[in-house]
Amino acid sequence: MAYTVEKAIRFHHCDPAGIVFYPQYFVLMNELVEDWFDRGLRIDFGAFHAVDRLGVPMGRVECDFLAPSKVGDRLAFTLAVESLGRSSIRLAVEASCAGEVRVRAKLALVLASLDTRRAVPIPDAMREKMALDLRTSAGAD
Repeated sequence: MAYTVEKAIRFHHCDPAGIVFYPQYFVLMNELVEDWFDRGLRIDFGAFHAVDRLGVPMGRVECDFLAPSKVGDRLAFTLAVESLGRSSIRLAVEASCAGEVRVRAKLALVLASLDTRRAVPIPDAMREKMALDLRTSAGAD
């Protein structure tokens, strides 16, 4: 399984050359993670931070920029869980437009306490929800 959301490329995403300025992809990927929590996992991302005092900062990012995107493009961002550790979540992200892959990334998120700034174990209920988007070896690249 995978979670997919469409995102419009806007003027503020682009550099003077008229294409997405590469750091903006990281902003879009962070939005994708928030959308996944809210809509895919059904975990209110705002309450996750404000009430539960938990966050999922990126510990590592690997990214390949394969083709440019410009204002007006609508990119399909797809997220799949590659693995779940004790407190880590490894995600595969792909952004494509009209069947052309523009960006591929691997994200390593860490479940962390906002109070202690330390990693905490992924609760069983959250792990079960995330496991629904776990990429099987048959579906892996």
